[in-house]
Amino acid sequence: GTLSACEDKAMTDDIYNVKRRNEAQLMSLPGVVSVGIGQDQNGKPAIVVGLAAATPATERRVPDRLGGFPVITQTVGKMKAQ
Repeated sequence: GTLSACEDKAMTDDIYNVKRRNEAQLMSLPGVVSVGIGQDQNGKPAIVVGLAAATPATERRVPDRLGGFPVITQTVGKMKAQ
């Protein structure tokens, strides 16, 4: 369903707070190079953790959810400008 602007704003504030509270801890994990906000495959707000390389050891350390939001890992270390 479509969210009203008011509900949508409340949800985004929440995800920004969750990101801010967890960013330092996530960035301290080996292989994590960025923490951002994006969308999951369903278009819902998600925490996006950028990894230098997709290694099972690093991915195991990244939580599946934070503050009720899904956490998605993306390999960004070897990205090139297009």
